[in-house]
Amino acid sequence: MKKILIADDEKNMRWILEKKLKEENFAVIEARDGYEAFEQFLDKEPDMVILDYRMPKMDGMEVLKKIRTLHEKVPIIMITAHGNTDAAVEAMKLGALDYIPKPFDIDELMVKVKKALNIDELNKEIDYLRNKITETFDNRIIGKSRKMCEIFELVDKVADTNATILITGESGTGKELIASAIHSRSSRKNKPYIRVNCGAIPENLLESELFGYEKGAFTGAQSRKPGRFDRAQGGTLFLDEIGELSLPLQVKILRVLQEKEFERVGGTEVIKADVRIIAATNRNLEKMVEEGSFREDLLYRLKVIPIHVPPLRQRKEDIPLLVEFFIDKYAKDLNKGHIKVDKKVLEILMHYDYPGNIRELENIIERMVILSNGGYIQASSLPREIIRGAYANYDDIFVLPETGIVLEEVEKSLVRQALEISKGNQTHAAKLLGISRHALIYRMDKYKLNNESSL
Repeated sequence: MKKILIADDEKNMRWILEKKLKEENFAVIEARDGYEAFEQFLDKEPDMVILDYRMPKMDGMEVLKKIRTLHEKVPIIMITAHGNTDAAVEAMKLGALDYIPKPFDIDELMVKVKKALNIDELNKEIDYLRNKITETFDNRIIGKSRKMCEIFELVDKVADTNATILITGESGTGKELIASAIHSRSSRKNKPYIRVNCGAIPENLLESELFGYEKGAFTGAQSRKPGRFDRAQGGTLFLDEIGELSLPLQVKILRVLQEKEFERVGGTEVIKADVRIIAATNRNLEKMVEEGSFREDLLYRLKVIPIHVPPLRQRKEDIPLLVEFFIDKYAKDLNKGHIKVDKKVLEILMHYDYPGNIRELENIIERMVILSNGGYIQASSLPREIIRGAYANYDDIFVLPETGIVLEEVEKSLVRQALEISKGNQTHAAKLLGISRHALIYRMDKYKLNNESSL
């Protein structure tokens, strides 16, 4: 049963509204003034609020503001005096879903109440579906950048097909997560998802690992062994680092893609392959084709649907989301509770280029969470190589304006920032600035940055 809070200082008005709402099978919570209304909202957590504009102790507009600071989506209908359009407009700006002027028709109000609750239910369903999508993407594919949104849209379009997919991108960008997301959103999601790292298995063993072998196929083959293609029947086979395949194995993979069949090592039985193949690589396969180390016909078969995952340095707008995600993840794993981050930390992380991509960022965050004290992460806890790398990229930021600058002010600002990051450690601050400790002390004296209060 939905709970509705009625806040009105007129007893008769509350009685009329309560009677009608109970007839419509709603539970009713009453409040006689604005202060009581806010207290009831905190205590009872209603599904909807009907607020009178004029009330003692705290008016409806103030209650509306306070509720919105705590809850952005609970539907609120404001009751205003007849002709008070300014109040109605202000209420809508502050987040009221609707308003109704006095005197009003009680049936008209009920229509608005039901409509508001229907919208609320729809919003909850949308939020639920968004959460399910996030879960489907293994809750680790984080991104709001245009490039990542395009990948999400493409995954949605191709997931429930049998098209072969080639995922490219640098190491640590999340190629395997994309592959897993494609499988989990396909009609094969309840069937096996088998992963093979083609670069991690010795070449002389990879063929039998992929296709299996028959008894007596080679010394030590004392019984038949199914391969990864056998195990993936009906599902998806993810061939990671496919650029590491030898040319003979490339021929065998090409046959599976073309003929949908394979044979075990040492066998003659032709086995039908009901397997969807997703491949990934951090290598340039087109260049390998030119060099003769990768078959051109296999490349075309693999990239029916190509997906390129950009490096983190090309989607830096996703860094704040990733930082928040990894901090929450490791704070929970390590029982650290809620952890706050100094804004300087995020500023430095935004300017670093991450040669190891998301995997490197995750390792940085894990280290900082482990070393954090008192639920707070400061810039001084960042690895020095990250700080150096970040400041090396500031060349693109310091652009001389046409109006010019005061060089001493810029220098003073940089010295202050270095001291802040190093928490006053002069040796560390000097290294950040690329100068000697004596040169730093000279500039600290020059700009009167010796006192802790100046930092």
